Amino acid sequence: QVQLQESGPGLVKPSQTLSLTCTVSGASITTRNYGWGWFRQPPGKRLEWMGVMNYDGRTYYSPSFNSRASVSRDTSKNQFSLQLSSVSPEDTAVYYCARTRRDYSAYEFVDEYEYWGQGTQVTVSS
Repeated sequence: QVQLQESGPGLVKPSQTLSLTCTVSGASITTRNYGWGWFRQPPGKRLEWMGVMNYDGRTYYSPSFNSRASVSRDTSKNQFSLQLSSVSPEDTAVYYCARTRRDYSAYEFVDEYEYWGQGTQVTVSS
């Protein structure tokens, strides 16, 4: 029932801001007790959690991305977005949006997330 779809530019130049949007259907991003998160997986590396927004708009970030990442939402469109500033080629990855299970707490763990988008490739290059 719940579907998530990432969208945004597949190519970003170094030093620019990466911006992606997750469009959600089958569930409201304001429904209590769920969180909406972003992950990424660089080539050959482990999937890593970036940040999450809970149902009331509060955000939490991995220390690795706290200074550069921002998660926002547009409740009228049932969308939430990721902005990652000052990107470099090391930010090249497949980016995923995902929804937690009910009453999540350990939001940094992959197993907390029940529904996932298909992922979108973002390449940082000149």
